[in-house]
Order: sequence, then C-alpha cells, then structure tokens
Amino acid sequence: MNYIDAHAHVWTDDLANYPFAPSFKAEDAKPASFLPEDLLAQALPCGVDRVVLVQMSYYGSDNSYMLDVMEEHPGVFAGIGIVDWTGPEPEEEMRWLGECGVRGFRIYPRGVAVEQWVDGEGFARMFKAGAEHRLALCPLINPDGLPSLSRRCEEFPETPVIIDHLCRIGASSPIGDEQVGALCRMARHPAVMVKVSAFYALGQKIPPYTDLSELIRQVYEAFGPHRLMWASDSPYQVQPPHSYRESLELIHQGLDFLSEDDRDQILRRTAEEFFFPA
Repeated sequence: MNYIDAHAHVWTDDLANYPFAPSFKAEDAKPASFLPEDLLAQALPCGVDRVVLVQMSYYGSDNSYMLDVMEEHPGVFAGIGIVDWTGPEPEEEMRWLGECGVRGFRIYPRGVAVEQWVDGEGFARMFKAGAEHRLALCPLINPDGLPSLSRRCEEFPETPVIIDHLCRIGASSPIGDEQVGALCRMARHPAVMVKVSAFYALGQKIPPYTDLSELIRQVYEAFGPHRLMWASDSPYQVQPPHSYRESLELIHQGLDFLSEDDRDQILRRTAEEFFFPA
C-alpha cells in the first residue's frame, strides 16, 4: 500500500533540549508528548509508511525537533515548517530549511484582519521564494481567508499552495454551499492543492464521517485527484471516539465516486510527488 499521511504533528516532553516557545507552557501540551514512535504505531498497521510532519505550534518558528526527527528517520518523514514572516528575510530561512528536506511552510492569519491576512511584505517574500524553490505555502484558514489568498495566487501563479483540512469547512458551523463554492473556485489557480484531512473536526464529527462525502465530492470534481492528498492530523485524529484507521478508510473505501486509481492518487501519489520526490 505504501500510503502517505500528508499532515501529522509530533512533539516531545523533553523541554530541556526542545523548549516550547515563550507563549506556551508544558501544561498546554495535550497529550504531554506525541513521539514519532507513537505516530508510526498508528500509521504502519494501516499501510501508511511515510508521513509529512507539520511543525507543532508549541515550538513557534524553532523547527529543531521536527528536523531531528526527520534526520533520525531518513525517507520516512518530510516536513512542513514555520518561519517568522514578520522577520527581515523569511525567504532565506525557507531556502535553508528546504535544503534540509522541508517542502512546505505553514501560514495563517495573525494579528491582522482576515480580509488582508496574506497581504504583507513578508508573505510576498515567501510566495516569491516558494515559486523559485518549489516550496509550498500551507494555509491554515477558514473560507473567509480565501479571497486574500486568491489575490496572492494570482500574483504568484507558480507558487505551490496546499490548503489545510478542506479549508476547515464545517469546523465551527454547518457545511454551506457558499463556503464549499469558495474553496472549489480556488481550483482556477493551477498550483493550489487541498489536504482532505482532519475529519474528526469537520461536519458532524462522528466516524465513519460519511456526512463529509458531498463536500469531498465537490472538491474532488473541482481539483481532480492529482491535487488532493489525504492526511490524518494526528494526534488529534486518534483521540476517542476517533481512530486513525477510520480516517484513512473514508478515502480507501468509503466514497463511491472514487476509482481505485483516484484512491491511490489521494492516499499516496499526490503527496509522494511533492513531498518525497525521487
């Protein structure tokens, strides 16, 4: 099977060697730790043998723990890091991390109105670097953040963009046609991809998550399977009553509009082609 989980987090309670950012305390971590061994114990029995790690917010822009995990498990983990986009040269940090195997960078609204959240100079530098070095920007946003993102995609059409968690449609309100349409319209930007992920947090939030079928079908028809990648968002996906296997099984056998080739594309090839290039 050799499936790929395109979005999971790991962290350690070894705060002496890997301290949290000043805005976080040890007690903020729930669970106290989620180690790569814990993640693989969930993934491997489901046929997932490679994972894209997303820098845990507890560490801020210090990507040291993620980089060490990647180095200790060659070929198993790729990375999505965080850089300080308010700093003087975020593009240089992106370039360096790219040389370390980090293929994407998480971005999100912070301290500005959502209508202009990605308009700043730091983001302009990041989008330019993403196009030059084929490094993805990975927005964690709700649908109201899409108009600002779309403007950047028009300005930098070659920059890979991977939208997290189906744009969190259905996370805090019912799934609506307007939200789904806004996400699907992003398909007009050819470098935009979507993570089909975090089912535990969307819609009815009840396994086996079949209430998400229509949302996923519309996104699939807009983007095609070659621009979709499955992800668990562990460890949050593995908290009862949810399970890792149920998240994967929704794509593996739960959506009747997907062909076997579509399933393999979404569960493996899209993430493989971007995060684990030969």
